[in-house]
Amino acid sequence: MTLSVVVVDDEPLIRSGLRAIINAEPDLTVVGEAGDGAEVLPVVRRTSPDVVLMDVRMPAVDGIQATRLLLDSLDPAPRVLVVTTFENDDYVYDALRAGASGFLLKRTPPDDIIAAIRTVAGSESLLFPEAIRALALAHVGAQAQRPTGLDEFQLTDREQEVLRLMARGLSNAEIAAELILGLQTVKTHVANVLSKLNARDRTQAVIKAYESGFVPLH
Repeated sequence: MTLSVVVVDDEPLIRSGLRAIINAEPDLTVVGEAGDGAEVLPVVRRTSPDVVLMDVRMPAVDGIQATRLLLDSLDPAPRVLVVTTFENDDYVYDALRAGASGFLLKRTPPDDIIAAIRTVAGSESLLFPEAIRALALAHVGAQAQRPTGLDEFQLTDREQEVLRLMARGLSNAEIAAELILGLQTVKTHVANVLSKLNARDRTQAVIKAYESGFVPLH
């Protein structure tokens, strides 16, 4: 199966470089491009990509606004992978909170870019879990709520275990092995966690777990 990608960046050179990297893979193809966040929704409506590579800083409409617009307007919506120059950029954390499924640095090696696109499209593991934890530490820190901050969502004990393992970046298969459960059972637990936390994917669930203090940042 071929994964389709839309590339969004205000720099033509960056777009062409990403397009070349992606189109060199037999299972990936760039189906559209945009030079600003304002252009994203029409391009995505026309091309229905699996993943959008979204520059976080653009002159008219930034990647946060464009991500929020995509996710609010489309169902199903594509996975959004934020592309940024600085990993501790406030914009990145805001984009993740808005619904992006992960982020990449513009200096990321080509092989890692390809792996990230496949990981985000597959949605069965967290992309760069340590980087997300570091971002949460920088932006939440001591503001995290009490350690039982997810009580309101009424997660079962097993669902809590699964969420902790999701935060470590384990895939469904790895969680199944860790907890000695069937893969389908784990998928059901993950789906329940996402539903109860009202999270679009693992990234938003893990951010909520960090912000509530349910999963310690230290």
